[in-house]
Amino acid sequence: MTTSAGNVATVIIGQRVRAGREEPFEIWQKDLNRAAADYTGFLGAEVSAPTPAQPDWVVVYRFDSIAHVQAWINSATRQDYLDQGRQFFDGPATQQVVSGGIKPPDPLLTVVVTHRVSDNNIDEFLAWQDRLRETESAFEGFRGTELFRPVEGVQDEWTTLYRFDTAAHLDTWLTSPQRQELLAEGRKFHDFELRTVDNSFGSWFAFDENGNEAPPPSDTKTAVAVWVGLYPTVVLLTLALSPLKMPLWLGLLIGNLLSSFIMSFFTMPYYVNRLLHKWLRPPAGVPAAKTNAQGLAIVAAVTVFWVVVFYVATTQIWSLP
Repeated sequence: MTTSAGNVATVIIGQRVRAGREEPFEIWQKDLNRAAADYTGFLGAEVSAPTPAQPDWVVVYRFDSIAHVQAWINSATRQDYLDQGRQFFDGPATQQVVSGGIKPPDPLLTVVVTHRVSDNNIDEFLAWQDRLRETESAFEGFRGTELFRPVEGVQDEWTTLYRFDTAAHLDTWLTSPQRQELLAEGRKFHDFELRTVDNSFGSWFAFDENGNEAPPPSDTKTAVAVWVGLYPTVVLLTLALSPLKMPLWLGLLIGNLLSSFIMSFFTMPYYVNRLLHKWLRPPAGVPAAKTNAQGLAIVAAVTVFWVVVFYVATTQIWSLP
């Protein structure tokens, strides 16, 4: 079955964990995620540990429809797990449900804000959100925002996601006089919750080829995929920098810096992810053995191709100075 971006339901849960109880909480959370995977429509689950910008543990579930996510949220199985896990919790959890595809960010800080809005104030709320979006878009580091309507039968709140490139730029916006002025204008919508989600290195693989948020591949697949992209990137950079005849320590310093940027902004999103997307995220219903065989065949063929190209280029056509 093919899932469209418009049908996907994402649940974002934030939970404070008691000091010293982090390790058993992680074990409990992994067991809970495995239980969720048995439910119809489950697409994936991710867990993010607290960071300086994000004091909560954040768990993200994705299902192929609101109906299926509602069945999981209200299930007796989940309630039993929550009863067992209360010993780890430091206060109540927060929960947001959004329906539809979420646009892929760079490695950013994502802020999740929820508002309760009465039916009589929706037009005013939307106009106020437009003013917020217009103002925050002028701040350095702003990378976009999305607004999600309430999900009938699941969540009454409106959910806004906005993203900045660094914690410093985000903090500049959160503490700015412009934002404080806009919050004063929207004081009737003051009943809101705000939480920051810190996206990190995993954003290389955080989204599928259609731009929909997706669970990351296994560590083994990730390592192989990075290797596929790293080999041609490093060799081409070495050839490009060799005429400069820099000392080893300086050449590696500059080469590693350039390769990091090239890998993040070109090699991974435009080469590796497109080349190996069916192996990194197998289509539903296709046997794992088949996708693994096809993926490893592509890895082997691409590796042989680059080996031959670089062998001929550096031994028959040109040699390093």
